Amino acid sequence: MNRFAAHLTTPEAAPPDEPWAAQSLATGAAGIALFHIERAHTRQGSWKQAHAWIRDAVTGEISAADTTGLFLGAPAIAFILHAASAGSSTRYRDALATMDAHVTKLAHRRAESAMARIDRGDCPVFREYDIFYGLVGIGAHLLRHDPGGSALERILRYLTALTEPLPGDGQALPGWWVAHDPHTRTSARYPRGHGNLGAAHGITGPLMLLSQAARRGITVNGQHEAIATICDWLDTWQQDGETGAWWPECVSFDDLRTGHPSQPGPARPSWCYGTPGIARAQQLAAIATGDTTRQRMAEHALAACLSDPAQLARLTDPGLCHGWAGVHQTVWHAAHDATTPTLAAFLPRLAEGLARHAQPTSQDVPGFLDGNAGTALALLTAARNVVPISGWDACLLID
Repeated sequence: MNRFAAHLTTPEAAPPDEPWAAQSLATGAAGIALFHIERAHTRQGSWKQAHAWIRDAVTGEISAADTTGLFLGAPAIAFILHAASAGSSTRYRDALATMDAHVTKLAHRRAESAMARIDRGDCPVFREYDIFYGLVGIGAHLLRHDPGGSALERILRYLTALTEPLPGDGQALPGWWVAHDPHTRTSARYPRGHGNLGAAHGITGPLMLLSQAARRGITVNGQHEAIATICDWLDTWQQDGETGAWWPECVSFDDLRTGHPSQPGPARPSWCYGTPGIARAQQLAAIATGDTTRQRMAEHALAACLSDPAQLARLTDPGLCHGWAGVHQTVWHAAHDATTPTLAAFLPRLAEGLARHAQPTSQDVPGFLDGNAGTALALLTAARNVVPISGWDACLLID
């Protein structure tokens, strides 16, 4: 762990043309602060160093514009301040009061805009609902820090409405169908948009939040039906291969029309798009609804994925989003909720794979989502084998 700390010692100034960069949970000082915050909580690092990174993240004007979300701006800053204040009633208290007020207003404003879009019958875009910049990410933060508030309730009502079908031209579309391609562009391959199944940008993210909230007894009218609708969609697109169940990353309009995915087989196992993230979401849904059959299916699918050398060989980097760190952290939580010890048996091997790929150098990406900070946090979980004190992985909705 000290090797990573040595490469994440001193914050660097944000580029002059990107004053917002420090507020990024994905790549900026805000995300790297989570590493130092967790180290301070575990007494492996100092609060002085953690504070230096937090201070760097909040040096500029903090944005609470509608373009911000859990991974950028006021929600990101609120998330790291709450992570730092875990177990303390005074640490960053005044700053948190200010940030929380901005996040609450943002959530209401964004939810109102999203509901107006639904009323118009238009397709959404990723940034309306996804974990990184959308209402799912904001809801993940509120679930931990204002679970009884009206802002989270409004987001849950929106996500329930999101599962209602969109009016289509001869073909009914799911409510989360986006008009752009997976890179948020217009492309010949997706001329009529697509349905995304991933955790990062797809319908698995809303399923995680709806299920995490229901698991904690926080529900709105129609929430369980919304969970069922999403699970039915995942069942429709589940593919049963020689090495177990898998799901396509996304579905094109042609795929929807024919009922068959164009993706020929399982892609990289990852939190963001692969079987680990999708299986964990279904496990959470099953726990929330008492569906033991689905829970066993999800856990079996995850175990089958982890047993397949060909799939694991596609993991080529150590990061959280689509690398070893994200797989380890996802499986660690899934194993602790599992009905059998099967998933727990994979953890030593995953920790070994993570450690083997995690060799920090000065040329590495320093950030949280794809960089050294996130990798080091997953290594810390592997070493301590306890729930992170700061709750840093709540931003992935796998906790």
